[in-house]
Amino acid sequence: MPSDVALSVLEHASVSEGSTPGKSLRSARELAQNLERWGYKRFWFSEHHNMRAISTAATSVALGFVAEGTSTIRIGSGGIMLPNHAPLVIAEQFGTLESLYPGRVDLGLGRAPGTDPRTMRALRRDQTASSTFPSDVQELQAYFEPAAQGQSVTAVPGEGLRVPLWILGSSLFGAQLAAQLGLPYAFASHFAPQALHEALRVYNATFQPSDQLEKPYSMAGVNVFVADTDAEARKLFTTMQTAFLGTLRGSRGLLAPPVEPSSLDTKWRPGEKEQLDSMLRYSFVGSKETVKPQIEDFVARTGVDELMVSTMIHDPQARLNSYQGLAEIFGLEGPNA
Repeated sequence: MPSDVALSVLEHASVSEGSTPGKSLRSARELAQNLERWGYKRFWFSEHHNMRAISTAATSVALGFVAEGTSTIRIGSGGIMLPNHAPLVIAEQFGTLESLYPGRVDLGLGRAPGTDPRTMRALRRDQTASSTFPSDVQELQAYFEPAAQGQSVTAVPGEGLRVPLWILGSSLFGAQLAAQLGLPYAFASHFAPQALHEALRVYNATFQPSDQLEKPYSMAGVNVFVADTDAEARKLFTTMQTAFLGTLRGSRGLLAPPVEPSSLDTKWRPGEKEQLDSMLRYSFVGSKETVKPQIEDFVARTGVDELMVSTMIHDPQARLNSYQGLAEIFGLEGPNA
């Protein structure tokens, strides 16, 4: 495994059947503590709303809970859906986090709503807000700079803290914006892989250096399920497959226990399996011996600097075992390798 490729985790504090959001958030913090010990670089929470299985809607609040229980691993958003928020409010929230946990905070930004149209209206989100995403990113960035002479509105806390921004995306738009602004770029290939290679090509080819970043820095999302055997890992993977199948059908529920993979064969409607396989193309499932060459090939083909790993596993101990196995594949030696 390339020693210069960093390893990080995207977490949703998923609520499994039989659990609660509170238990899920505490389990997520325990996960972050173990990831820190094993040498993972970052621990990011996603922002989603009105989804029963995801506990991280109040992203900055949840990040503070994790940051308080850790000491070296970077914590951040993967990402804040900026059109849902005023840039000043996000600058204040992440300025607060940076003030409490200096040098450990990342602010990943996306332009999708992270929810459905009815919830968008409940969030008081302007339907056209995504069109101003580039200027909103720059406004937010400015709040983290020292105040200019005569500036009447500042982020307190936030001003002068220069919290590092990331652009998240699954299309060429985000790649172009990240390159134009000289920001690191994270591609959501763990669920929307179609434009991965072209987006990375555009980002690397058009990158403009900035005060934050001198050269391109890219991250790609992948799903990883590691177990003692390939069969055990494939069974664990059925939890994510079932969750995404619910998303395709518009019937999201709590995270279900795994099932025998063969039992899914009777559930597919026409075209669903093909669509799901396409969405989850970059899912590496198996024993350490099986997964290692798959990830090596992915890193070689993409040239990314960092992997952001997502793992939806029903049982907390099986999830810990999977991440520990991945750390062993990478040869991490903690904190934070």
